[in-house]
Amino acid sequence: MNGIAAPIIAVEAAVEAADVTAVLRPRRKVSVVMVVYMTGEALGESLACALADPMVDELVVVDNGSSDREAERLRALAARDARLVLVSGQGNVGFAKGANLGAARATGDLLVFLNPDAFLQPGCVAELARAIHDQPVPCVIGGRVLNADRTEQRGARRGEITPISALLSISGLARATPGWRQYEVHWEDEALPGQVAAVPTISGACFCMRREDFAAVDGFDEGYFLHVEDVDLCWRVRQQGGRVLFHPRAEVVHIGGTSQTSPLAVEFHKGVGLARFFRKRADGIGARIAAWALSPLVVLAALVRPLVWRLQGRTS
Repeated sequence: MNGIAAPIIAVEAAVEAADVTAVLRPRRKVSVVMVVYMTGEALGESLACALADPMVDELVVVDNGSSDREAERLRALAARDARLVLVSGQGNVGFAKGANLGAARATGDLLVFLNPDAFLQPGCVAELARAIHDQPVPCVIGGRVLNADRTEQRGARRGEITPISALLSISGLARATPGWRQYEVHWEDEALPGQVAAVPTISGACFCMRREDFAAVDGFDEGYFLHVEDVDLCWRVRQQGGRVLFHPRAEVVHIGGTSQTSPLAVEFHKGVGLARFFRKRADGIGARIAAWALSPLVVLAALVRPLVWRLQGRTS
């Protein structure tokens, strides 16, 4: 295990989840879908954790762009392990389109979408598979996303994301002002539920959908290039009367910040995606006009935010 994975339960411990999988058999085939783009050091650990999970029947890796060294490692791993299916040659088509390509290539009935810098913990996939089994269609269920120190990561479970809630949450006013707590987007400081709970939005770092769920909402909206596509997916599931669920015992450690992509470019895509989401969900002519007018400010705020964090000595 390398330095990044020091706080993570050893991959070999995944065999301890075998007793959990036993109660699920006969079970639906599980395909993990992972979109890769210049991920860096964390990729190898993420792949190892996924392949060590006894519930993972197939790992579909969509390579949107890797270094020559990483690409060669992926090809070598695919040659050694028939469970790894490599999708490449399409170039950097963005996360949403890449994830849709991976889902189309996958043969599993259960689709687990996993970030390439996220490490499945023992029993995670089994818990997700168990919880989604009897849910109505469409349903999406997200895991509990942890930092390397095993504290819950910001964004693992989130409230309703609207222009007002985003503004009050980002500014800190939602937490600081009495009576505005309902506008706080991030719920990681809230008490952990004792069982699977409905939430407006879960993290795209690790979540599960049945194939029929994914088809019911037509997959990811490919109008998003990077970020916010998970927020949009949750919103569309709820728009169709489905359920968005958070699983407190399905754990995944998400490192984050390992990508070799420019941080400014990442923040730009976040801003563009958020502005698009607000325009998309705007109801009525007045709301649409306001959403279009606010779009440049949303993008600007996304670009300025990391600069403010740097001045405050924060990373996120």
